[in-house]
Amino acid sequence: MKAYIVETSIIRENLKNLKKRAGNTPIWAVLKGNGYGLGLEPMAALCAEAGIDRFCVTEADDVRRLREAGYKDARILMLRPTTDVDEIHQLLDLGAIFTVSSQDDATVLSGVAAQRGTIAEVHVKIDTGMGRYGFLPTEIDKILPVFAYMDSLAVSGVYSHFSCAFCSQKQTRMAYLAFTSVLRAIVDAGYETGETHICNSAGLLRFPEYKLGGVRIGSAILGRLSFKGSYGLRRVGYCQARVDEVRWLPKGHTCGYGAGWKAKHPTRIAVLPVGWYHGFGCEMGHDLFRPRDQLRAAASAIKGLVFKKAYYVTLNGKRCKVLGHIGMLHTVVDVTNVPCAVGDTAIFDINPIMCKGMPVVFQ
Repeated sequence: MKAYIVETSIIRENLKNLKKRAGNTPIWAVLKGNGYGLGLEPMAALCAEAGIDRFCVTEADDVRRLREAGYKDARILMLRPTTDVDEIHQLLDLGAIFTVSSQDDATVLSGVAAQRGTIAEVHVKIDTGMGRYGFLPTEIDKILPVFAYMDSLAVSGVYSHFSCAFCSQKQTRMAYLAFTSVLRAIVDAGYETGETHICNSAGLLRFPEYKLGGVRIGSAILGRLSFKGSYGLRRVGYCQARVDEVRWLPKGHTCGYGAGWKAKHPTRIAVLPVGWYHGFGCEMGHDLFRPRDQLRAAASAIKGLVFKKAYYVTLNGKRCKVLGHIGMLHTVVDVTNVPCAVGDTAIFDINPIMCKGMPVVFQ
């Protein structure tokens, strides 16, 4: 039996930490990707227990699930804009807050809302460097008509997203200045911005002076940060699985596809029923191909070669080195000096967003 274990006590501690950092600034709990892989409803429940009643999602079905789970009055922001008429009807029925990020989606949403004789609540999205959704800061002539002429839209907020808060103070400052210039232009034109927010997890932790009227927190709830420092947060989640087999391999025997490891002496091994399919050994962030990113990747590879980077699992309290390549459904570890037997429990560090093929258990 293998399972992904979630320590609710740590999530509660992390939420307490984050609420203290946010102060009086409202927190929007980002529950995209099925609550970062841990489950939408249980993660929402923990956030609600901490006094958080604002949620962000990316799918209409997530809004439905939250409403059906009892969050009838919660404010739920749909981060992904849509021009799908059926989806718009569904979101209107569910009382979601729409993201408006272009004249096209604003026009379609306004038309559907007018046809229904209702008002759609929206937050206007500004693109300050992420390059996905959003009006450019220079497109004031396209932003203001949303306020001025679309009577079926009620703007209750304006937001953006830091693309470099985890790595660059300069670019984060530039994004903040670009965003606030848009806010000033809206106010100068005689309109109210409503709730303003640009800070994500990295933004709140590294640049709390940019909190504005709200902060959106996702990965920080799990304590899994993409930058140095823990900020008092603890990592949430681990996989546990039982040992399938324990045996000895003779000197010279190989292990894994490609014979990636060869025994220099008789080695006792344990076979575990967890592999890359389940998320073990899978990493994110290796899809940038600028020269500096390639150099960084090359440097990391060289460092790993020099210092013999390896993956480990914990078995009976001892770190055990992974031998050879991690398989799709199995991993082999060295237990020559680790007392263990079939049925003992091993612990794997797996990012929950990468985890699949096993139940998620809250403890």
